[in-house]
Amino acid sequence: MKHHGVPFRLRVGTQDVVIALFVTVMQVQGTLARVAAEGAPRPLTEVGNLGLALLVVSGLVVAVRRRWPVPVFVTAALASLVYYGLDFPDGPGWLGLFVALYTLAAYGDGRRSLVIAGVGTAVLAIGWAFAAADIEPRAAIGWVFFRIGASIMSAALGESVRSRRVIAAEAQERAERAERTREEEARARVDAERLRIAREVHDTVAHAIAIINVQSGVTAHVLDKRPERAREALQAIEQTSSRALREMRTILGVLRDDNDGRVPHPGLEQIDELTAKARDAGLDVTLEATAPATPLPSAVDSAAYRILQESITNVISHVGPTRVTVALNPGIDVLEIRVTDEGRRTGSGDSADRPSGNGTDTSAKVGRGILGMRERCQLLGGELDAKPTPGGGFQVTARLPLAPTGSRL
Repeated sequence: MKHHGVPFRLRVGTQDVVIALFVTVMQVQGTLARVAAEGAPRPLTEVGNLGLALLVVSGLVVAVRRRWPVPVFVTAALASLVYYGLDFPDGPGWLGLFVALYTLAAYGDGRRSLVIAGVGTAVLAIGWAFAAADIEPRAAIGWVFFRIGASIMSAALGESVRSRRVIAAEAQERAERAERTREEEARARVDAERLRIAREVHDTVAHAIAIINVQSGVTAHVLDKRPERAREALQAIEQTSSRALREMRTILGVLRDDNDGRVPHPGLEQIDELTAKARDAGLDVTLEATAPATPLPSAVDSAAYRILQESITNVISHVGPTRVTVALNPGIDVLEIRVTDEGRRTGSGDSADRPSGNGTDTSAKVGRGILGMRERCQLLGGELDAKPTPGGGFQVTARLPLAPTGSRL
């Protein structure tokens, strides 16, 4: 049976305490050992054991180096200046100072910490030089240059560690920001797909219900007097509902993982079928269509069909039997769609889904049908104009660029 070892790691505070104890023991024990081997002009026990106290203080202060890096460095630097200024014996009493310098650069705030480290090192260098002024021979003051060099190296090492930590933090932040961006884009795509499905469902269901409503009314009216006409109306209802169900399966098919039962989205090639159903619903439809020089982009083709379907549905729902002119004018860069009706032949129609003016007046009540058509145009970079005509009718004009420029999300 294999046992996987768990890495043993001390907490940060415990690590600093251990380091402080180690530094203190090394400074005191190392200095005492050197004094015993070489002697010293002033023992550590003089002036109330001040030398020993300075070594202990400069070592133990390391225990709080991460919490207060500047005070720790100042304390260690002052202890060093006093220690060597009073001519206490040389030894490894600089360990705590170098650890404090490293910590100041590594856990400080960059420029400010480096300035403090630089000024502190300069002051220390001057103090050490004065303390070594009467040393003979002169070659013995090499320890001054050693301490200056070691101080600079400690600060440089700390700055290097800080820089790498900052770079790693920035990289982590960029990765998190990129992840958030991807999530936002994914949500935007989901929202766009939901909106697309909602528009498709609205157009399909609204058109089918309008046709079925008209044909069911015809059936109820002629059932006893003209059974053959009622049979035709029922067949139209069956065909309309069947086609609506097929389109609904196609629209909602994107929510399934398989591709079974998929059929292409409806396009202008089905305009004859659309106008035929409109005629069955009582509209007198005149189709004025010019064949495009080149095949239309699929997005434009589908949007054009849906706009025609919704426009005709609005006429069936809000006007009833009337004359309707459907015009398709494909240009070089733009496909223009125009659906014009003459209005209700007797009385005024329900204009609940028809705004006044050009269809952009926010004070007018605009139904979902016209809003949906406008959204389709805007997604392709086109425009839609919906307004009453002088004769009491209504006209919907859509212009779709053949090279869509709008945001497809």
